[in-house]
Amino acid sequence: MSSSMEDFSEKLILDGTKIGWHLDRVKAWERGERIAPITIDMALTRACNYACHFCYAMLQENDRQVITKEVMFNFLEDCAEIGVKGISFVSDGESTISPAFVDSVVKGSQLGISMAVGTNGVVLTRNKLEAILPHLTYLRINISAGEPARYAEIMGVKEQWFHQVCQNIRDMVDIKKKNKLNVTIGLQMVLMPQYEDQIIPLAKLGKELRPDYLVIKHCSDNEDGDLGVEYGKYKALYDKLHEAENYSDNEYQVTVKWSKIQAEGKRTYQRCFGAPFMIQMSGSGLIAPCGMLFNERYKKFHIGNIVTHRFKDIFYSDRYWEVMNYLASPEFNAQKMCGSLCLQHKVNETLDAHIKGKINLAQPQGNMPQHINFV
Repeated sequence: MSSSMEDFSEKLILDGTKIGWHLDRVKAWERGERIAPITIDMALTRACNYACHFCYAMLQENDRQVITKEVMFNFLEDCAEIGVKGISFVSDGESTISPAFVDSVVKGSQLGISMAVGTNGVVLTRNKLEAILPHLTYLRINISAGEPARYAEIMGVKEQWFHQVCQNIRDMVDIKKKNKLNVTIGLQMVLMPQYEDQIIPLAKLGKELRPDYLVIKHCSDNEDGDLGVEYGKYKALYDKLHEAENYSDNEYQVTVKWSKIQAEGKRTYQRCFGAPFMIQMSGSGLIAPCGMLFNERYKKFHIGNIVTHRFKDIFYSDRYWEVMNYLASPEFNAQKMCGSLCLQHKVNETLDAHIKGKINLAQPQGNMPQHINFV
């Protein structure tokens, strides 16, 4: 690997956690202080214009309410006030189709919050991209196939949408270069074992379109296995995944989330320590520790809703901390009560090892990585 490739890889952590760069908040948490989340992962709507075969959102249904621009502006102002550092529009809906999308990205950025978006990318026309790219830390396109016909099958849309998304990616790369923007543009493949035939075509497509990276990740399932992900079958794909990584060059990084793929859906920890540092919100406005708990049957973990209450009031409420403290207590067992490989998985592994004295969580050496506020 060339030195410039190593520099690029060091700057972009796609399989790990950046919690070590936020030791001040870790220490405050250890002292029992009520800390603001470093990162909030949320959606602006529960709606979506795709019907992806691997979609977890269908398992997350809850009472829907509309997140308006006014609700979002109040929420963003509260986040800035209490100390939230990064907000990613990912979660359980396609945020780009919300009327509040562009204004929310710009407003969050103006308040000093790092903003990011995960999207299927089909409605991101050049005009929208010109408006949002200067205000984003990263823009990630979810694209789980590199060929039009398979894209249509896996993503549940018309073949022509594949070509539209590819053009939109070309536009975002062009806008970034022309305006010398710091935004990271990435592609993400959610890999189920039966998509094996698309690993190499997608790695090649990325090399042609020239985003900053392609990340290939596992597919999460719930505790009942409703999506039918066969984790034991990932092992047979390892050679092909290594081959995909070989398409990396000085400006394009192909990364496989090996740690989660090799975990085969298993956890080494029982407590969920990560939730206070990184919470998720549904496109209905519902606040819960993570997306696996959005469904109505997990009401005991539901903290509040930003459509009906100000976020800062929810954050300072006893209810918020009752839920957080329960997750970190001996009464909770993530190995038995959670789905596979959640959003906080890497943060949980690190904090669990730290609390047990297996590692010493110290200030990392070297240059600060990109996307520091997305732990």
